[in-house]
This record gives sequence, structure tokens and C-alpha cells, in this order.
Amino acid sequence: MTPIPDMHDAEPIPEEARAEIDRLLRSGDLFRYHAPADAPVSLLEAEFAAQLGSKYALAVSSCSAALFIALKALDLPRDAKVLIPGFTFAAVPSAVVHADCIPVLCEVGGDYRIDLDDFAARLDGVQAVIISHMRGHTSDMDAILALCDARQIPVIEDAAHSLGTTWGGRNIGTLGRIGCFSFQSYKLINAGEGGILVTDDAELVARAIIMSGAYEHNWAKHPVLGAACTKWQNKLPLYNLRLSNLAAAVIRPQLPHIARRVTDGRRNHDHVAAALNACPWIEVPDKLPQEQRAPDSLQFNLCGMSDSQVLDFSNVAGAAGVKVQNFGLSVDNARAFWNWKFLPDLPDLPRTRAMLMRACDTRLPARLTLDECSAVADALLSAAHQVMDRQKAYAT
Repeated sequence: MTPIPDMHDAEPIPEEARAEIDRLLRSGDLFRYHAPADAPVSLLEAEFAAQLGSKYALAVSSCSAALFIALKALDLPRDAKVLIPGFTFAAVPSAVVHADCIPVLCEVGGDYRIDLDDFAARLDGVQAVIISHMRGHTSDMDAILALCDARQIPVIEDAAHSLGTTWGGRNIGTLGRIGCFSFQSYKLINAGEGGILVTDDAELVARAIIMSGAYEHNWAKHPVLGAACTKWQNKLPLYNLRLSNLAAAVIRPQLPHIARRVTDGRRNHDHVAAALNACPWIEVPDKLPQEQRAPDSLQFNLCGMSDSQVLDFSNVAGAAGVKVQNFGLSVDNARAFWNWKFLPDLPDLPRTRAMLMRACDTRLPARLTLDECSAVADALLSAAHQVMDRQKAYAT
């Protein structure tokens, strides 16, 4: 029987990164603006923008920082309302609060995607929208963009889990006004921490560059944006959210691996999903027709189980080597909106709450072989059968 590896090990750093990391450590040249030109962060920004098909990219300390800077660069008034999905990571409403704005939450359905009727009903008075492609699941971006464009509401894409995903042939993160990505260890590219935003708007990215920490005239080291940055000199606050050259040296050699990781991750996800969907107690929601996913994890709903049975399922699967997180029942989960106690007047969101109480998540790295994926599927299926067969035994 194929053993199940530790699926929570992060993606290893390619060997080709080591020479540049050693060079930086010998030189001590870790600050992005130290070199006159061609610093690793600057090269990363150019390469990432080219890979996504965007005009501009700005590397920062995290995806949360990218979301925050994006909101500030939009020059929203204090207490502007920002619409976000009720299913996202706590860092998203936190970025909204940090930007002196007010999060407005909308419902999310059983397929982990935005409920479009509820989304449309909450748009009045909203001045910006953040679409979290949560765990890589893309909501109907054609409908969302049409609704927002009709009201001239800017859309920020939280694409932390969606590097390599496409919608109608276009890269996720390039559909809205700004796209924000993560390089945290459990994302497609592993730098431990780090983020980047992309946009085609020179004025917007110029403001973001200044606020990210391009103090004095360091913005001049973004040569294509010098003129756009000049007028903001000394007029914007500096939040100092820069990425270091060392992080960029870890990230850059991974860019050529994106396509392979996407292909392997999709293969692994679909292989396990097909096995699970044959079980009456497990449902893996399908993708939308316009979507080509780049998954590095697996989400599924448990059907016909009580709260205690869901917890039993997680325990049995964990004992077999597959750690399963239920979003709604695990203690203090940062993806359960009712745990965001820093927000006043939290809405109830009954549809989102019901989904989270049965939605489960497990890592499924692209590096797994198909045999290892089959072992993961077998462990999950066995856990479901043990829990539900136990119920049958008690009922007789």
C-alpha cells in the first residue's frame, strides 16, 4: 500500500536559487533599493508582470499588504464600504479595516462561490469590491465585473490561491483593477512570506509604490513609472511594506515551475475528486465552465452527517494520515466569519454558515504522485464509511 507523505511540507526551494541566495548573503545586499538597478525584487516584478500579462507589478511583504496598499492606492474616503465574500481568510477583512474602510459581507453558496443575487443586493453604497477566489474557486467573474462596471466600482482580486488559474483564457488577477497574490509557504510559490500586486493602471501603481516604502527618490528605481511617481513625492504616507531581495531570490527560480505545478496540481485534484464524488457522503463541487483551476488543495462537502459525525470523520482521516479541517467546526478557524470579532455588526449569513459547517479542506500538493493521491482518496473514503457504518450499527 502506498504510504501517504506529509502533505503539509512546503514546496522545496529549487537548487538554482542557492547561488543567488549565497551571493546576497555574502554581500549583505538584502534591501531592494540598495542597488542602482537590476535588484532581485525589480527583476521579479518585471518577470511576474510579463508572466501574468500585466503592465506593472509591485512586490510587497504579503498578500495582505498588497490588498491594503491596493485599497489605499484607490484613494477611498475614510469609512468607505468594501464588499467582500463571507467565505475568505480573516486577513481580507483585516486589510479593509487597516485601510480605514468598512467591510460589507455577502453570502457564499455551497460551491464556495459568491451568491450573485446577494452580492448585487449589497452593492448600493459600496465604493470598492474585493473578490476572494477562496482556495482557488472562481466566482462568476463575468457577472461580477458587469455589475461593478455598471456602477463604476473598482474590483480588487484576492488571488492568493489562484496563481495559474484562468477565467475565459485570461489569468486570474488581471480581470479586475488590481490583482493580489501570495508567496506564503502553502501557496503555489513558496517564499515563506511575501506578496505582489499587478495592474495596468500607471497612476494607481505609482501611488502604491510610494506608499509601499519608496521613500525620498527610491521610486526612480521603477524607471517606467518615474513621471507618474513624481507628483506624489512627499504627499502620501509611507507604510514600509517592501519585499526583500532575499525573498525575491527565493521566488524568481520558481516562476518557470508554475506551469508544471499547475498541470500536476489539477491532475491530482481531479483524480481525488473523481474518487470522492462516487461516495454518497462526500461532494466535491465542480468548476465553472469558464474556469481552468490551479489547485494545491482539495475542498469537499460532507453530506448527511451531523456535527459530531463531521468531527469524527476528521479524526478518523487524521489518524490515517490525512489532516482534514472543517471550516465551521474547527475551533477559532480564521475562515469562519463569526470568528472575526474585530468587526462590528457581523451579519448572520445563513447560507455561508451552513456551507462552512460541512465544508472540509485538505492539502493536496502538486508534488504528490497519482498513487499517493489514490492513497489520500482511500483514506478519506474509508473515514466516511467508518463514520456512517457506525451510525448504521447503532441504528440496528
